[in-house]
Amino acid sequence: MAQHVNTTGNGLPGYAGDAGHADVDKGRQLSFAAADPEMAPQSNQLHQSLKGRHMQMIAIGGAIGSGLFIGSGGAFQSGGPASVLIGFTLVGVMIYFMMQALAELAVMYPINGAFTMYICRFVDPSWGWACGVEYAISWLTVLPFEITAACNIIHFWPGSEGINDAAWITPLLVALVVIQYFGVRGYGEVEFVLSMMKVAACIGFILLGIIINCGGVPTDNRGYIGNTYYKQPYSQAGFVNGFHGFCAVFVTAAFSYTGTELVGLAAAETANPKKEIPRAANQVVFRIALFYILNLALVGLDVPANSPLYEGASSSHGSPFVIAIQLAGIKYLPGIFNAIILISVMSVANSCTFGSTRTLQAMAANGMMPRIAAYVDKKGRPLTVIVLQLLLGLLAYIQLAPDGGTIFNWLLSLSGITVLFVFGSIALAHIRFRAAWKHHGHSVDDLPYKAAFGVWGSWVCLAINVIALLASFYTALYPVGGPYLVAQTFFVNYLAGPLIVFLYLIWKVYSWFKFPAHRPLWVAIQDIDVYTGMREGTLPVSGGVDVTDGHAEYTSEKKANGVAGYFRAAKNSLF
Repeated sequence: MAQHVNTTGNGLPGYAGDAGHADVDKGRQLSFAAADPEMAPQSNQLHQSLKGRHMQMIAIGGAIGSGLFIGSGGAFQSGGPASVLIGFTLVGVMIYFMMQALAELAVMYPINGAFTMYICRFVDPSWGWACGVEYAISWLTVLPFEITAACNIIHFWPGSEGINDAAWITPLLVALVVIQYFGVRGYGEVEFVLSMMKVAACIGFILLGIIINCGGVPTDNRGYIGNTYYKQPYSQAGFVNGFHGFCAVFVTAAFSYTGTELVGLAAAETANPKKEIPRAANQVVFRIALFYILNLALVGLDVPANSPLYEGASSSHGSPFVIAIQLAGIKYLPGIFNAIILISVMSVANSCTFGSTRTLQAMAANGMMPRIAAYVDKKGRPLTVIVLQLLLGLLAYIQLAPDGGTIFNWLLSLSGITVLFVFGSIALAHIRFRAAWKHHGHSVDDLPYKAAFGVWGSWVCLAINVIALLASFYTALYPVGGPYLVAQTFFVNYLAGPLIVFLYLIWKVYSWFKFPAHRPLWVAIQDIDVYTGMREGTLPVSGGVDVTDGHAEYTSEKKANGVAGYFRAAKNSLF
């Protein structure tokens, strides 16, 4: 790792020289290449190949995966339908506020690495490094898990019995290699197609769930169900295990929404981030309400929380969606929906390669990882980190070992609650950015995009994350069903907490000698650099902000002209 000369206030490695006004109009990103001449001839830029349709489907599909279709089964067991509905709604509100904050920052600074770099700039480089590394680790370890989950899903069909899992793991890994060959465009196209299928399945289940609940399925002898499963003897007003079970739902909910933040990572590879990122962020609230809350509400109405079918919650056999279809006695459809779950798992595996590789490459490009990881080839592919991710995908073969399940439990413990630290840190970075923006003499009106609820939304997001972390800590010590106060159980469920503290201390100690500017516990507001990497079209000048034609055009787009303008704005926000 090369030595750098830092001249900006917060001294983040990779900040190359003075972030003066002449450089801001170039939209220069925080780049290792800018700071280290040895790196410049070896590395190329990431390509801006993602179009609007890719961004919309990434925003939708990134959060629809095994957490919703399979993991929610465990949440119903632990907390019951009422706890699931409330818990997923609260976390959904937090996700919306987080996405608004991330959109404001990503439009202002469409830089490589997105939220990892925002945390480094606006909070503390050591904390940003810890969040970035743990976030990358979470994706690195989730990939082999998702591949083995795909094997379990395949076992839903009787014809797969007796076939070694290696027969499924190998082609799945090969498929991921092929996708990576086509770079970010390959990721975007695959995610677009898979997300379309997942969205169609969610909408189809909404219609089916309503029909099942109203007794409209001829093969279902239960007739009209209504809210029967919210009452005794199935549960108490929809709650199972009381407050204890409600706390257990938080981690599942947060894990299920993981992937929504990938829109921020994709900003540096999007052709028009100014337009597409706000659109994706504004639509999150409708997608959460439609694809998560409504689907889970129908599952809670149609499937009893004490259904013995939940015993297979580790595979699609325990998917509450498949169980709802099976209880209705519908033939063939469970197998079709199982195929959708398999597609969802592969979509998550596809996202794993994107989330981990872009995070590690950005950190390396800013001098916070070995510089070999910053290498990008002529086709815009960060080859070094892609190879690393795919090599770790080989851990999926652990599934073949007798104690493979135990090993995977420990691997997944490295991710666990990571997203709660990341989401909360994004909100904190937004709060401190707003404070620094004001300190430098700028008003909120100068921002090209403003979070819908401003810093108050970020404060609420941060508070919900803190509550979720406390609830996760409580259930790690006292898991539903016991045993209580067992060290192994605690670390399997909460290892990501001590890990992020450990990572933070590593960079704080290392940078104490390497980068003296990182020694403070946080970056002082007056030292935060709000200019480097700024979007083209916003030029800081003495005493204010000079709004260029591009910014003026954006501002005029936001204004609604009359009643028709307001209806047009509402339509654009929804669709």
